[in-house]
Amino acid sequence: MPAPRAHAPASPPRAQSTAGRPARKAPARKPPARKPATRTTARQPTGRKPAPRTAAGRRPTPGRRRPPPRRGRTPGATQRWWYRLAVVSAATLALIGVLAVTAQPPTEAGQVPAPAAAGLAESTAATLADAAARHRAALSEAERLTAQAQQARDAGAAALAVVAADRDAVGLHAAAAYRRSPAERWPLAQLSVHSPGSTPEVLHAQGLAEQLTEQQDASVARAARAAVQAAQQTDLAAAADAGAAQARSRADAVLTEVRAIVADLDPTVSAQWAALSASPADAGQQTRNAAALAGWQDHLGRLAAAGVTPPPAATLTDPDALPAGLAVLRDAAGAPVPGVATTYAAGGTLTVLPAETVAAVSAAFAQLGRPYLVGQHGPDGYDCGGLTATAWAQGGIGLPTDLAGQWAQGTPVPVGQLQVGDLVFRTDPRSGLDDVGLYLGGTSVLSASADRRQVAVRELADLSTAVRVTVPPATPAPLPVSGPVPAACSAPLPAPGSASGPASGAWGGWANGQIPADQLCTIGGGHRLRCDAAAAYRAMSAAYAQTFGAPLCITDSYRSLGAQVDVHHRKPGITAVPGTSNHGWALAVDLCGGINRFGTAEAAWMRLNAGHYGWLQPDWAQAGGQNPEPWHWEYGVLS
Repeated sequence: MPAPRAHAPASPPRAQSTAGRPARKAPARKPPARKPATRTTARQPTGRKPAPRTAAGRRPTPGRRRPPPRRGRTPGATQRWWYRLAVVSAATLALIGVLAVTAQPPTEAGQVPAPAAAGLAESTAATLADAAARHRAALSEAERLTAQAQQARDAGAAALAVVAADRDAVGLHAAAAYRRSPAERWPLAQLSVHSPGSTPEVLHAQGLAEQLTEQQDASVARAARAAVQAAQQTDLAAAADAGAAQARSRADAVLTEVRAIVADLDPTVSAQWAALSASPADAGQQTRNAAALAGWQDHLGRLAAAGVTPPPAATLTDPDALPAGLAVLRDAAGAPVPGVATTYAAGGTLTVLPAETVAAVSAAFAQLGRPYLVGQHGPDGYDCGGLTATAWAQGGIGLPTDLAGQWAQGTPVPVGQLQVGDLVFRTDPRSGLDDVGLYLGGTSVLSASADRRQVAVRELADLSTAVRVTVPPATPAPLPVSGPVPAACSAPLPAPGSASGPASGAWGGWANGQIPADQLCTIGGGHRLRCDAAAAYRAMSAAYAQTFGAPLCITDSYRSLGAQVDVHHRKPGITAVPGTSNHGWALAVDLCGGINRFGTAEAAWMRLNAGHYGWLQPDWAQAGGQNPEPWHWEYGVLS
């Protein structure tokens, strides 16, 4: 039997487990039914609810209900209130900080407020570099699939040619069979026991008829197989074309994404982006690079001080509908300059370039000092077309890497209307458009040229060959000049018998035979040369192949010091002392395939044409020289 309940003394209210729950009166619990016979107390039920418990020594006022006791805060609720207070305080401090910053006067013209923009510049540069890589990958896939489609179309055309030829053969056979007599069609019908002597002739005729029938059947089968193959190749070409179109769409989508980013890019961020390069250069080149970078940052600083954000190129194409606050820029003759605007700021006019141009130029500045590498478009190195294509991709405009393609996508610009970011080309009678860079003002161009062996600022006297890619032409302008050999990105091509006389092959601060592999460029077959020599060699090899149907045959190029020691040990009479060979400067080659013998057509071609590409045969190696070596050729007149 349960013991009778006793009245316990009142105790403080217990802490609630859930913060914020509204106070409410708990319903009275109905006591469990008990049997009267078992009750041990004399108290009788009254039908009233028991009075609420009160603290010891205090009684409720008669006739008045006491309000429920206040709940105490739980530790969790207290912590949350402290957290809210901390958040509100931090937000208040942040707002005060923002108001304090915005209350500062604008940055003085010519200075770039770097600290706040540095982190954003790095992240922006990384984002746009990744976008440029994705754009290039999509274009490469499109090019690969386009080539694949063309191969399939060629194979399909060849298959259709087989179909046509076999159908013609079957038609000729059918026409000939139609003209033959019944005896010629069925020779066996001429067999007779009455003329046994004619049996051999009949059997021979039957054999010929069967052979013609087999040939016809083979032609029919071959035509059927070729038709199937042609259909398959047509399907492959269609699939490759569709894949190429999708890849180009992805490339266009990347450029759209980039343009959206650069359209909102603050000039202070662009200024910091341009200064991100950490690649070394010699003292003189570093001075030129720094001066050009300071000029660019000065321009961006004045834009920021004036509160100008460069507008998208599309908004600057119509001089009658320029964005608010901008006016038409005119040249010295008063003619409007397309694709660029001007504004009035700080008591003078300020040129306003498109956002795409600002991004492309800043991206190019950030690559200063990167090595020149033939056929590369970053990030470890560039050739001239690779640098301009990559820089403009980070500005949201897609360009091919070949110079003729870049020329075709811009509007020609006269010298008097040149603006920063325009593509300026160097021409050469052998290669036509030979080099390209981004115009920086004055006579300065930023390029990845072979004669500088790195991305650098250089001076260019002739600025007459230039285009503006932010103003696409209605139809591509014809090439200003063309040549029979590929562009060499200003690779030096010394003439035979140079008046300057022999020159040392030393370059780059490296020791003979100890040049790092990443400072050299490949020419195929595991051979390497200094990059300008490699570009000239490849051009010479391409011209050689046009005559002989195959590229130059080569047995030796750059020799490390260890290789020089080895070959001198084996051939001491015909090799230079280790550490003195021009092979150790990556400026000499040994050729084969007929060039290695005096008096051959191949050797005669080299004597006639190699000098146009800067490759010469030293006097000592010529026929009648001190040590005749018809196979040995050097880049330039070397000591």
